[in-house]
Amino acid sequence: MCGIAGIVDYRRDMSESSIIDKMSNSLKKRGPDDNGVYKDNNVCLIHRRLEVIDSENGKQPMTLYGDFGEYTIVYNGELYNTEEIRKELITAGYLFKGYSDTEVLLNSFIYWGTSCLQKLNGIFAFAIWDKREQHLFIARDRIGVKPLFFYQYNGGMVFGSEIKTLLSSNIVKPKVDEDGLREIFFLGPGRTAGQGIIKGIKELKPGEYAIFSEYGLKVKTYWSIKACEFEDSLKIAIEKTRFLVTNSIERQLVSDKPLCCLLSGGLDSSIISKVAANYYKQKEIGKITTYSVDYTDNQKYFQSNGYQPDSDATFINIMVDNIRSKHKNVVLPNGTLANALYDATLARDIPGMADIDSSLLLFCKEIKKDFTVALSGECADEIFGGYPWYHNNELLFSNSFPWSNSLEVRKNILRKDFLKNGEDYVNQKYLDSINHVDKLKSESKVNSRMREMFMLNINWFMQTLLDRKDRMSMYNGLEIRVPFCDYRIVEYAYNMPWEVKSFKGREKGILREAMKGILPESIVFRKKSPYPKTHNPAYMKAVSDRVKHILNDRTSLLSSMLDYDSVVNLIENDISSPWYGQLMRSPQIMAYIIQIDCWFKHYKIEII
Repeated sequence: MCGIAGIVDYRRDMSESSIIDKMSNSLKKRGPDDNGVYKDNNVCLIHRRLEVIDSENGKQPMTLYGDFGEYTIVYNGELYNTEEIRKELITAGYLFKGYSDTEVLLNSFIYWGTSCLQKLNGIFAFAIWDKREQHLFIARDRIGVKPLFFYQYNGGMVFGSEIKTLLSSNIVKPKVDEDGLREIFFLGPGRTAGQGIIKGIKELKPGEYAIFSEYGLKVKTYWSIKACEFEDSLKIAIEKTRFLVTNSIERQLVSDKPLCCLLSGGLDSSIISKVAANYYKQKEIGKITTYSVDYTDNQKYFQSNGYQPDSDATFINIMVDNIRSKHKNVVLPNGTLANALYDATLARDIPGMADIDSSLLLFCKEIKKDFTVALSGECADEIFGGYPWYHNNELLFSNSFPWSNSLEVRKNILRKDFLKNGEDYVNQKYLDSINHVDKLKSESKVNSRMREMFMLNINWFMQTLLDRKDRMSMYNGLEIRVPFCDYRIVEYAYNMPWEVKSFKGREKGILREAMKGILPESIVFRKKSPYPKTHNPAYMKAVSDRVKHILNDRTSLLSSMLDYDSVVNLIENDISSPWYGQLMRSPQIMAYIIQIDCWFKHYKIEII
């Protein structure tokens, strides 16, 4: 994994640009091992590398020559079918210097053009400069695991893996309009696909590519999720689910650098850890290492609820004993967790999932001490129906985003004269999403709604988690792979009828059934439990004290937007249901307020 950036400007010579170093340095945490720059008259391409495969022959920017010209690539990602594509290209007459996926990807583009995207199984964001045509081709993976932001201006375009990189160009100004504020206060930490919050910054959407030339930017969709009849029997569905999941995990275990697995004791991370352990045993590689995270004195204060029915420790131990992994449990102090909210904001470039972000940031920091690559279980819940809102009819059929079902708290913490029409803004985003869902005319009301719920989760909630995973890990120079994001699994699960997917009336029922006999029974039937949060009151005190300071800080832009009494009431009285997702209650709202304040100040945000 890496960081990429660049500028194409048809009105000035970029080969002597003074901003290249600033843009490159903004990505140093993503790529601490190497860096490179390609310069030509109207373009500069920047690369920061985190070395994972073929250190010598994978250097970037990489330039290759074809029958029709010269092509230079900067690439962030991993291809999991590199060898299959390489064999096709060798048959077509191509030769390779090394075994990096970068060389395979660039040759694929030279040979197939934009159609190469249909060949790729992986996570990626890349840019290719066609010197003869004098245009830039950019693309992003189907699911949106890897980020790619861009900003157009008169005669040019700047792009990069992160928002901070665009800002460091001095071309983009940190201005936020009312819609940007609505994203932060009414949708956050989620955001609309393609929006970068800061005025003018866009993000290439999952499954999109674009060509930028002197005539402007043309964006096209090369992949989207389509509805089709599900013709498999239950038996075949179970077997195919097992194969697709296992195959995806095994493909993602290839690395020249040390690799580990994140293990919470839940179904998804346990599947990945078990398959990885079996693979290591078969290949005689040795024992897999697993990691879990917890917080100081958390068990002392843990209280079971509908969203988090039990703690992880017992189930982690069951899995560690089962796969005989080398296990490391990282325990985070609550004060450190609160302090890390600031770095988590800088990592994401916008306010994020509060301490759910900062804990992952600290967790990744510990993992990076020994490993460069990790596998994680994100996204199984979105595609296999694991969240409570798939199983609660009130949430399922509500006309709103189910992970943020009420906007009352969001409205109440803002001054009454500040930021009107927030509810209308959110409602329109919701309607825009469900109105574009591909369905079959013949399906039942439940299956029709489940398709809507699937796409809402894929395009919104899952993107928030993927943003989190990418930014918090790459801020530490750690690559985290997410096997459940294999597009083959996503396509198959989308067309699986709900009665099959929720086999025996369970969340992720088909996935559980597929793993029977492979995982311990107690893991197979464990009720869904989310990423752990701290329950220690010491954390609430730490974030509340900081919020009180913000409220009384006359230099704080945020304090002029907040309703003092409502925020204090939240400090004194926890809310009854999550404000966002499954875990974000009053402590996390306080943490989110801290992140907004940090964002305003650090990025010198100007409201327009």
